Amino acid sequence: MKKMILIFSMALAVTSCSISKDARAKRNLLSGSWTLDNVAFENNTGNVKAVLFNDVEDICLEGSDWFFRDNNSTGRYTISPSTLCNGGPRYIRWSVVDREANYTSQLQFKFINEKNQDISGGAGYRLNIESLTEYAMTLKSTAMVDGTSVNVIYEFTKKQ
Repeated sequence: MKKMILIFSMALAVTSCSISKDARAKRNLLSGSWTLDNVAFENNTGNVKAVLFNDVEDICLEGSDWFFRDNNSTGRYTISPSTLCNGGPRYIRWSVVDREANYTSQLQFKFINEKNQDISGGAGYRLNIESLTEYAMTLKSTAMVDGTSVNVIYEFTKKQ
């Protein structure tokens, strides 16, 4: 009986830790180097500014390089230094999260240091994966701009 309980417990642990085929496929597509070409605010015209990921203004993210390593779920994005932007790499731990039926999958990440240690106290960010191919990716999240919640669209191209 103890042996049966142990086998059942192990089977439950294995299945609860696995990810779906869809999430695995998205992880494989995400793996590699990307450029964030455009950050836009849905249904907004005019000059909009927002601090994204509690890090930098949206303008600083445009042109940033992103790297996702799928074998250990780490990566980084690198901001080019300028008078407006505190440049340099930001290290992340990431994953693809499946959502229930009729919802899109999400890319989630949190900040880590160069030694892969959590520096965000467990807090992180989730972005809806609106589209993902081997050449392009569009993500969507919500941010506060002047006290109002707005949708932010992130458009990436994969580096070859």
